[in-house]
Amino acid sequence: MPSGNRFDSNKRMDAVNRITSNASALVTNAARELFAQQPALIAPGGNAYTHRRMAACLRDMEIILRYVTYAVFTGDASVLEDRCLNGLRETYLALGRPPALQLLKVSAKMKDAALGLVNDRNGITPGDCTALAS
Repeated sequence: MPSGNRFDSNKRMDAVNRITSNASALVTNAARELFAQQPALIAPGGNAYTHRRMAACLRDMEIILRYVTYAVFTGDASVLEDRCLNGLRETYLALGRPPALQLLKVSAKMKDAALGLVNDRNGITPGDCTALAS
């Protein structure tokens, strides 16, 4: 774990616990927003059309959120880009599908919602959360 004091570690743990306990709502709300903005995704022929594709989309969103919590826990966001997003991009390409721009958009929605949880100081170890949120 990167150097830091005990309070930074406690803030990270509080943030991880908060994100994890709200993971289902974060994923569901981000997906709902994305599909409301881009209904073609869930229409016939869309990337999330059929239960199987929708389940895969939600699974990918959950994976991204797990990497987010790992990055928060370790204090190192590089794993999110290096392992998660690049790995998903490579997977999509290997399957012969172009990387979904929607995946990046929904990731941004989950990030904003997670930041809202982390920046809510209630139940988080006292102190500045700026470094944690970045």
